[in-house]
Order: sequence, then C-alpha cells, then structure tokens
Amino acid sequence: MVPGGLQVPADRAYHPAVALDGSVLIVLDDAAIRHHLASALSGSGVACVSLPDGQDAIRWLDQSAPSVVLLGVSPDEVEANPVLLHVRTSPGLAEVPVVVLAHIGEEADIQRIFAAGADDYVPEPFRPAELVARVRNHVRLREYVERLNRRERDTRTVLELTQSLALTLDATSILFTVTRRIAEFARVDRCSIVLVPQEDDVGFVIASSDDAEIRRLRIDLEEYPEIREVLTTGRPLGIRDATQHPLLEVVRRHEPPLDYPSLTLVPILHEHRPLGVIFLRSREPTSFVDADVALVQTVANATAIALRNADIMESLRAETEESEVARAEAERRLQLFQRYADLFESAADGMIVIDCDGRVLFGNSRAHEITGHVDRSLPDFPFPSLFAESERPRIGRLLQGFREGVYPRGLDLVARSGSGEEVMLSVSFSSVLHEENAILMSFRDVTQERQTARELAGTKEFLERVIESSVDGIVSADLSGTIRIFNRAACRIFGYSASEVIDRLNVEALYPPGLARDVMRRIRDPRLSGHGKLEDYRVEMVNSVGQRIPVSLSASLIMGHSTPVGSVGIITDMRERLRMEERLQTAQEALREREREAIVAELAGGAAHELNQPLTSVMNYGALLTRSLEEGTPLHRAAAVIITESERMAEIVRKIGKITRYETKSYVGEQRILDLERASGDQEE
Repeated sequence: MVPGGLQVPADRAYHPAVALDGSVLIVLDDAAIRHHLASALSGSGVACVSLPDGQDAIRWLDQSAPSVVLLGVSPDEVEANPVLLHVRTSPGLAEVPVVVLAHIGEEADIQRIFAAGADDYVPEPFRPAELVARVRNHVRLREYVERLNRRERDTRTVLELTQSLALTLDATSILFTVTRRIAEFARVDRCSIVLVPQEDDVGFVIASSDDAEIRRLRIDLEEYPEIREVLTTGRPLGIRDATQHPLLEVVRRHEPPLDYPSLTLVPILHEHRPLGVIFLRSREPTSFVDADVALVQTVANATAIALRNADIMESLRAETEESEVARAEAERRLQLFQRYADLFESAADGMIVIDCDGRVLFGNSRAHEITGHVDRSLPDFPFPSLFAESERPRIGRLLQGFREGVYPRGLDLVARSGSGEEVMLSVSFSSVLHEENAILMSFRDVTQERQTARELAGTKEFLERVIESSVDGIVSADLSGTIRIFNRAACRIFGYSASEVIDRLNVEALYPPGLARDVMRRIRDPRLSGHGKLEDYRVEMVNSVGQRIPVSLSASLIMGHSTPVGSVGIITDMRERLRMEERLQTAQEALREREREAIVAELAGGAAHELNQPLTSVMNYGALLTRSLEEGTPLHRAAAVIITESERMAEIVRKIGKITRYETKSYVGEQRILDLERASGDQEE
C-alpha cells in the first residue's frame, strides 16, 4: 500500500531504470589495443570510457550505466568473466548489450561467446569501420528498447492510476499519490492539481507531489495567467522557458525569478468543461512529446470523474461563497473606519484594526512601513501571521482576552517583517467600535531601543561585577553626599553591610569630622591635585565602630554633560601594609644589631689572631729560661712568672677565640694557644 491508499502490485511497482549515460565502456588489459579502440570510437563521435581491469570496471558500473560494454576476453575465459557476470546479474544493467572482442579460432568459440550472455562479437584483428558500425547499431537498439520499456512502464502506471481514481469514493486520500506518480513518470520536479470551482479569480491547490500536507491552498488566479489560458482554451499548454514567454510578462514584472522555468499544464475536463489543471513544473527546460501529454490527459480525465464522485467541487464552491461573504463583511467594516482614515494616515505610529477573530480590517501606511509589507495590503494577512512563531501562544491569549474585553497596553511583541527579519514592537490595544468588536492596535518599532537597553544592562552588569570583585573599597555618592555605591571590599574595610549604607548613610560618616569637606576641596582645587581628581592621598577614615583606619584614597568627580553629578572614591586599606612596614623596620634593626656584634667579634678575633704569635714566642722563651736558670734564683722565679702570666694571657685569647669561633690547640704540656690554622679553615668554609 503506497501513501494515499493507492494499491500497486509488488511485481508491477514503478522502478525508474538506471539512466544511460550514452557512453561505451571498454574493458581490455592490452593498453595498445585499448587506446586504438578508444581512438576509433572517439574519432567517430562516440563517447567512451576505457579501463584495464575487471574490478575497476565493476566499481565503475556500480555508479554508471553505459549504452554498450566492449569487452576484450578470450573465448575460453568468457564464461567466467566477472564483468560479463556482473552486467547480466545486475537489475539495472541486465539489458545493457555486451560486445566481445576476441580472436575467433573456430565456430565453437562463437557458440561459447553467445552462450555466456554476450550480445555480439567483433573478431580480432578488427576493422575500425566495422567496430564503430556495430557499436552504434547496439547503441541505437538499446535506446529504442529503453523508450519502449519506459512507454510500457508509463502506460502501466497511468492505467493503475485511472483505475484507482475511477473506483475510489474519497479522491482526496489518493491525490497526493497521483501527483507524485505523475511527477515520476513525467520526469518533472513538481506536479500539482489545481481546481477552479467557478468562473472566478480564485483557485485551490488540492494536492502537490512535494508536500503531502497541502489540501486546499487558496491562490489568486490573477498571478497565474498560464492557468487562465488553459481554462479558457481547454487545451494543454507547454512553456519551455517561462523567463522569456510573453504570457508570463506580467508575472515577471511583479514576482522574483521563477524557481521552475519549464511549465506544462493539462486541463482537467468534465463534460468538455475545465474544472482545473494538472500543473507540471521542472527546473530544467523540458518539452513533452504528444504521447506524454496524452498520458497525463488520461489521468486528468480520470481525476475529473473522481472529483465529481467525491463532491469536492461542491465543497470548494461553498468555501468560495463563504469567502465572498466574509470579504463583503470585511469591506463593510472597512467603510466604518473610513472616517478615521485621515487620522490614521497622519499618525507617527503604526495602526492596525482587527476583529476578535484575528482578521486584519485596516492598516495605515506607517503600519505597512514598520512591518515591511509595503507591497501587499495588510488585510491580506491573518493577524497572528504578522508575528514570529514564538509569539503565537501569546497572540492566542490576546485574542481570547479581546473577546472578554481585555485590552493590554505597552506589550513588547516580536513581529516578522515582509523581508523575514524580526522586529520588536511596543504594542497597545484599545476598543474602537464595541458593536463591531473592532480592536485598534497601535505600535512602534522599538528594536533599536530594546537592543540598546540590553547592551546597557549588560554593560551595567559587567561594571557591577568589576566593582564587586575589586580588592579596593569603592564608594560613590551623589552631590548631596548620599552613598549610592558601596562594594564588598568597602563593607570589609568599614564593617558596614551594603544595605546599611546605600541610600541611607552620608559619605561624611566615613571620615573624621570636617575631613570629608577637606577631601572634596582638594578634589576641586587644581593646585592641590589634578583638576577634578585626587590620587594616592594618605588619610584616616572611620569604620562602623568609630575606629580610625589609615587608607590611601584616590577620588574623582563624576561628570554629566560637563557638570559634576557625584563623586567616587577608591579606598585602599593601609593597616596591613603599615603592620608589614613595622615588622620590616623591626627586622632591619635586629639585622643591624647582629651586624654590630659580628664586627665586634671580628675585631676580637683579629686581636686574638695578632696576639697568638707574640704569646707563643714569650711562652717559648720563658720555658727556655726556666730550663737554663737555676731553680730558686730570682731570674728563675721571674721566668716562672713570665710563663704563668703568658698562660693566663693564652687562656684569655682562647676564650676570645671561642666566642669569635676561633679555636685553640695544646702547646707545651697542657698549655693551649689559639689554633690559627683551624680557625682559618673554618672561616674559609
């Protein structure tokens, strides 16, 4: 079962044949002969593709269908040749003729060639004229067979369509399938069925091959002179190039370039009277032969009978009459607003009058300009279609509110202009004539204003984030001193919350008495600071509990149109910095004290170093004297005193060396003197 309920037997379903590309495929491994064959065919105007390998040829055949395959193979190998097997087993290639080029030794070779499925052979060595003649003959025969097959398929399809149309009582269920099948066998891009219920300017597209949802699309026949021509003459009309045809000159002046420049229209006739047309359109120039038009005409006649049986024409007539009544009613309502026409036209805002059902009754020229529908009357548009798809739910609620007497004002709605762009409208509604249920919609384009507002809001939000993330306190006040900005760092410095300060506290509360006015005086006085600003000014401010806080203040006036409107200050808390400076000063004093101690130690060590040698000499000479003098003599006692005093001096030097990290060593007996070598070694390390 195909879409729309049209039954097509599986064995007779329409399968378009693989399109022939008009070329000859040469498959031969001998490069010289392959080149000779290609030259002979090309020289005779026959397009060809030459390949050396069977696998390459099979891959090429999967994408294309040549008119003839010229295959070089020996009679002994022809039955197993993969190219010949592929052609004969592929549904789209089964009817492509294969000509074998081979050395023929005996009659059995010819029998093997034909038994393998080849259509003809050319013996080697070949004569170019004979080869070209045979290939051309097969090309003509193949094209003729293809035309017959196509005609048979098309005729079978038309027969199926006409039988289904004649037997159905619900033509609307299969019309989409009918148009799709006609588009297939006619080789066009779009097929539509257009009905005209009476002699009027209105037609209805009831089915189209490229859109299954189309049922009753209303069209203005003034824009389709080709349909009017077929309805008037009752004869088919073919236009190969609509961009040049004089019948469509009016359309070309008012419409963009046609998407389908090739047109064919076949009338749908019932009792010799046209009910509509089958409209075929193609993007490429197309000319139908009489047989093709006759097939479409057959389907058109069957369509006419099916439409009559389904009473579609009667329902379309009723719909047309309702439309005419609605149009007359709209015109009557429009006359009611004529008295306001001059007022509406002179208004700077766009104005549209609609009814409670959403029908546009009137629109002034400004409304056309704002919505971009300058080339088409707004009453041709349903009210919801003037707005973007995203606004449709709101429009539905507005229409419901109109019925309940609710007329909102100052709404922002996104409209879609005639060029497809979206514009922001500020809209207000009001009732015009209560007895007519008419609503006036006045609006203006606020796209730029809203965009600017969004950008300003984004900038404001960014600046607020910057202010809040600053490590320094930022405080801003108006000219009266009332604080307007108090960031997070300011809260930390002063101990207030933002809600306690903003719009509640005067900036003077953050300074000691009289200092705020002095700061403002310095800001304004160019002799004391840069005009209108103050930079890195050391001052004390007061926190929430009355404690004074040393800070560095940079402040400036906020100007608006060359006039001060407020002030802003950036406050750096100096407490931690001052504590660090105090700790640094203490550390520097301790370092200087250590340096003095080191100098004293160095001097003592140097003195000990200098005394070391003399003491050594004195002790040595004292020891020498005690050994050389007689004990008990005055000189011996004097030498002993010298040794004793020298040892006491050596002990003092040793202690100095220990304090200054110089070491002593044993000398004579238990005497110890300064060890200069070790001391020198320690200092080097």
